[in-house]
Amino acid sequence: MSSHARPTESGSWDAMLPGPPSRNNFGSLDLSPSGLLAFASGASISVIDSRSLQHIGTIPLPPPPPGGSSSSASSSTSLSSFVTAIRWAPSSLPHSLVDDLPSPLLIAAGDRHGRLLLLDFRSRSVVISFDSDSVSSSRSGIQDICWIRSHPADSSSSPSLLVAAISGPSLLSLYSATSGHCIWRYDASPEYLSCLRRDSFDFRHFCAISLRGFLLSIRALGESEEEISVTESHIKTDSAELNRLERDSSNSLASSSSSPASAVFPTYMVRLAFSSQWKHIIFLTFPRELVVFDLQYETSLYSAALPRGCGKFLDVLPDPNHDLLYCAHLDGKLSIWKRKEGEQVHVMCVMEELMPSIGTSVPSPSVLGVVICESDSTLQTVAQIYSDVPPSPFSDVDMDNPFDFGDDSLLTSKTRLISISDDGKVWNWLLTSQGAWDNQKDIKNEDLDTVAAAALVNRTDGMKSSEDRSMPEYDEQFESVRGSKTCVSSSSNVQEDISFKISLVGQLQLLSSTVTMLAVPSPSLTATLARGGNNPAVAVPLVALGTQSGTIDVVDVSANAVASSFSVHNGVVRGLRWLGNSRLVSFSYTQVSEKTGGYINKLVVTCLRSGINRTFRVLQKPERAPIRALRTSSSGRYLLILFRDAPVEVWAMTKTPIMLRSLALPFTVLEWTLPTVPRPLQSPKQSSLSSIDRANVAMDGKSSPTATSSDSKAASPDGSQDETSESFAFALVNGALGVFEVHGRRIRDFRPKWPSSSFVSSDGLVTAMAYRLPHVVMGDRSGNIRWWDVTTGHSSSFNTHREGIRRIKFSPVVSGDHSRGRIAVLFYDNTFSVYDLVYISEANMMFSTTINLIRCFYCLIHDLAEDIRFLLMLEFYVEFSLRVSESLFMQDSSDPLANSLLQPQFPGTLVLELDWLSVRMDKSDPLVLCIAGADSSFRLIEVIANDKRPDPSPQPKAIKERFRPMPLCSPILLPLPHALALRMILQLGVKPSWFNTTGTTIKKRPHYIPGTASSAGDLRSYMVEIPPLGDSVVPEMLLKVLDPYRREGCILDEERTRLYATVVNKGCYVRFAFAAAVFGETSEAIFWLQLSRALNHLMNKLIRKPQQKDDVPASVPEVDESGMLSRITSKGKSMPGSTTQDPLSQGQMRSMAFEQHELWKNASDRIPWHEKLEGEEAIQNHVHELILVGNLEGAVSLLLSTPPESSYFYANALRAVALSSAVSKSLHELAVKVVAANMVRTDRSLSGTHLLCGVGRYQEACSQMQDAGCWTDAATLAATHLKGSDYSRVLQRWADHVLQAEGNIWRALILYVAAGALQEALAAIRRAQQPDTAAMFILACQEIHQTFIANLRNPDEEGSSMEHREFSLPGLDLENEDVIAVGEYFGQYQRKLVHLCMDSQPILY
Repeated sequence: MSSHARPTESGSWDAMLPGPPSRNNFGSLDLSPSGLLAFASGASISVIDSRSLQHIGTIPLPPPPPGGSSSSASSSTSLSSFVTAIRWAPSSLPHSLVDDLPSPLLIAAGDRHGRLLLLDFRSRSVVISFDSDSVSSSRSGIQDICWIRSHPADSSSSPSLLVAAISGPSLLSLYSATSGHCIWRYDASPEYLSCLRRDSFDFRHFCAISLRGFLLSIRALGESEEEISVTESHIKTDSAELNRLERDSSNSLASSSSSPASAVFPTYMVRLAFSSQWKHIIFLTFPRELVVFDLQYETSLYSAALPRGCGKFLDVLPDPNHDLLYCAHLDGKLSIWKRKEGEQVHVMCVMEELMPSIGTSVPSPSVLGVVICESDSTLQTVAQIYSDVPPSPFSDVDMDNPFDFGDDSLLTSKTRLISISDDGKVWNWLLTSQGAWDNQKDIKNEDLDTVAAAALVNRTDGMKSSEDRSMPEYDEQFESVRGSKTCVSSSSNVQEDISFKISLVGQLQLLSSTVTMLAVPSPSLTATLARGGNNPAVAVPLVALGTQSGTIDVVDVSANAVASSFSVHNGVVRGLRWLGNSRLVSFSYTQVSEKTGGYINKLVVTCLRSGINRTFRVLQKPERAPIRALRTSSSGRYLLILFRDAPVEVWAMTKTPIMLRSLALPFTVLEWTLPTVPRPLQSPKQSSLSSIDRANVAMDGKSSPTATSSDSKAASPDGSQDETSESFAFALVNGALGVFEVHGRRIRDFRPKWPSSSFVSSDGLVTAMAYRLPHVVMGDRSGNIRWWDVTTGHSSSFNTHREGIRRIKFSPVVSGDHSRGRIAVLFYDNTFSVYDLVYISEANMMFSTTINLIRCFYCLIHDLAEDIRFLLMLEFYVEFSLRVSESLFMQDSSDPLANSLLQPQFPGTLVLELDWLSVRMDKSDPLVLCIAGADSSFRLIEVIANDKRPDPSPQPKAIKERFRPMPLCSPILLPLPHALALRMILQLGVKPSWFNTTGTTIKKRPHYIPGTASSAGDLRSYMVEIPPLGDSVVPEMLLKVLDPYRREGCILDEERTRLYATVVNKGCYVRFAFAAAVFGETSEAIFWLQLSRALNHLMNKLIRKPQQKDDVPASVPEVDESGMLSRITSKGKSMPGSTTQDPLSQGQMRSMAFEQHELWKNASDRIPWHEKLEGEEAIQNHVHELILVGNLEGAVSLLLSTPPESSYFYANALRAVALSSAVSKSLHELAVKVVAANMVRTDRSLSGTHLLCGVGRYQEACSQMQDAGCWTDAATLAATHLKGSDYSRVLQRWADHVLQAEGNIWRALILYVAAGALQEALAAIRRAQQPDTAAMFILACQEIHQTFIANLRNPDEEGSSMEHREFSLPGLDLENEDVIAVGEYFGQYQRKLVHLCMDSQPILY
């Protein structure tokens, strides 16, 4: 691995593994667009790379500030609460190089205390604490969070991010992400609000749903209450179960009135999701019902009840690219629903398992949350359209590669799902569908290819069809481009030809349950390897954790990951110890009966290598007392079993354990001696002022941590001791101390040298002990710490002024350590401190030496002096010095921190167990403390021995490099300058050989080139081309900056590198789309994908000959009255849609539709959904849709079917008369007859627009609809009836609205380009302060233009009647002043980026 620095962390964030998530976390999880999964577990937030399933880091929420509670301060009030809601902020990678670059890794989090925080994952710090205190005081807990972006109508006001949050059961609040203040509140009492979701088409709009179907549609135009609009709707649903649960909760929970919905009803889930393909459509799941709701019509389009036997709904996830719904269920299943063609009706296709029955415990763990990996959808679009499937051996479909589609006629989609369960596992699922469902993949990039676009220009003459006037002219032109490449999909065999398959492709195991025990191996040199032989065992970087569920998790601290998990016990693991470095011994017990009081004790030895669990000491009858604790010797050969009020058993842990003896003494604590320090190769004679150091030097050597025989003189001159014996120290109930030695099967008294003063405590028993030859350190329940040298008899003590001491642990020492008396002390209040006994001993010895000198001086003066006063004064001074020395010797300071070397407490959590990590090899290695928190977390912290009073604020420091089984390829995690450099390199184009490394798996890539890229020489040769804009030297410098990541393989994983190799030469705009998709910029990626089509659309208009504009619609064949009357009774007809399937107009691409046939097709597809709706408003909206797509005959028929008693009849009659005149004379006469017979008295706002359509004034009609805010409807009407500059004006005005009001710059840019307003598009990019995007936009436009012109000169097209003439893109000439300015600014941007990259150190996670 690399030697570069890791992320700077400090304090409790050195390394941390979270406990498992639970229902108390409300199933909160979120997946960022860049592929980072964040989920709540206890009081922490864990972040995982969703592609490789590697744990990146954990952020524990800080505790509430002191004094925030009305009650007195206590330990419980300062604890962090469960995290109940999290959401990644929609902040993207910055495009401008400001002094303080904003972090793209911001997370909003809420907890059960009602706090709402904004966290920065990169710095692991709190950015903003929202002022939710006033809300949480009466309404506890955050139910859900949603990010929105407000764009005030005032152009001078900049857009801002807002956070919407549900507090308590019914309070909805909006907070400013800049100031943290609450700007708006809405109380929905007595409803229980359950879910918040943002509109995927309009970031200003979001919805909230309650458990009873109360729906809120909120749109935020600014940060004032007047700029926030709310629409209320109600969805009918069965609430019988909810009423019953509410009655039960009111009887059992006193605080249910202030708790969130998920806390009161944990299994009653109501969720909603916006469709990513259809505007105004949302999907809702109630416990046993699926509902499709139209926000525009404010009505339900479809509802379906779950069949019997299916578990309740947990969540609903729409597929971003296909008309599929993935619904998770509480019983761990996943149902897949597909929409029927032409209507919003969804049918369940298959039911799959998200919790396999094989390999899981009983009862089965619960699925808490599921998310869909939308970050892959854009890359899949690029893969399907632009990538060419390489030949063998990669022609087969790679099921593990979501971008490998192989045979497109069979494999139609790949979707990844991530689920979390309450056993601490993260599951990675791959969903594939096969069959002839969607043959649009056969159409690669022909529609975007400029060759086809040029061919379109040569075929535009005389290609107008009169069969269906409602179909735009461009649709026929579009079909002619495809020719034989077009594949028409049949909707009749949709359901029969599709098969779905779900596969588990990855799993990450975190801590499986609440941690109860912690054990760290510290084998002595006498411990041999488990496989036999005389080789000594070494300390391994493993920590064993016992849990409440009975499993034992073994954590690899070098990787900060769970290496293995063993299911050992059926109940709580109550004791856990290592036997050497490859075996574990644990125990649990169960009470047979409360009356009899018998216990069944279970002792198990677990082998880590084989995974075999062997029980021993199996008794036939229950025992009187349960096991209290286990103590194993450092060699792993002996085991002490402590019972509650019963003798202690000594066992020899051979292959078949043997009990050696039962010691019937009233022990309180027992501890085996720890390993001593190996003697260095050359150890000169050392001297020390402290007795502890002198004893350590005397006992130092390559020996076991065992005691010698009864006389301590048995040690050899070089310090070696008997390598076959081990000793343990103990304390009795009466305060007596002792040391026993175990030699083979014999147990004998060690006979230590007793201290001069008694250790019997009058106010408490000895509760904790640590023993490393020759020192015994003890702690009692009064907070006193005492230590004793068993070889010299020296002893001392001091008071910690804390509660009772529960655990004492000696820190590991290595040769050369200046101090060997550091201990970690765990108190009964679940806090801890670190003390260095050597410093205290040195101080005591210094004062003792001073007193001895004073005594000698006193004796000398006493013999010489005769003045009695002088003698009395000298005697008083000596007595005073003795008292001062004694007080300093006892170290009973009133300050609890006076003797503490370090108190690295974890704010917000309590410490359950602790121990030192014994893997130090050198004195320069830091001391590492293992912590098992009461919040089920496992943490590692580094103790700085020389810092007695550490600053509580985070201090940057390098931490130990983490081992990873595979590189972590997440570019968003790079330092911001390096991430910007990588994005630019991917955009400009780098040869695939640059990605080659010396790894073993790199040769499997299809683009592999023998040899690796070298950082020496001219790296510009690895660039595909040097762009004409910017500095030509910058790419080489950026490649040098990124070389450390390239050597480590941390840039792109194999799948994305393979895709980049296939699209790198497809055009610069394809590379731009790929780079945007890699960094999670979905809207930007879609813009680059659509740019080629938009420019081709513009250039076609520029070179096309002027055509006569036909303002009067052509008439349709005459119809008789009987036929018309039959249409009246049938409420009209819906127009057929296009039979072609364009991959760039499906899925998420619908959000940036601009061509006439696309807008018309999207509107036509929605018409059948509303044909069966009843009600006056539904009929009015349906008429509006028919007129937009040009189906005037259907609109007239529907209008004339209005009954006379309807309040809409007058307006409908007027519109019917006007529209019928544009259809046929007979229809007009029939309409006049009907209207003459019936008169009504009302009108509607859109009636004037419809009348304008009736007389052919479509331009004015579009303007009126845009003034009324119906922007999509206006574009649809323009796409149906307008052409040329009239259509462009509608698109440009729409682009202005999207940019200024909605703030979606990428959608606005594509509309500007389609309208021919390239200068406006470039100006919008420059106003947004995106110099790199402006330069890339010019490069892409020029490349597409040059390719288009080259195809016009194609010799194959010489016979065409099209007049070829040269033209340039308006406003993007190389001589244009704006283009020159963009190039100069881009060069400055590049040079500043290089300086920032040089100033930033590489960080490898």
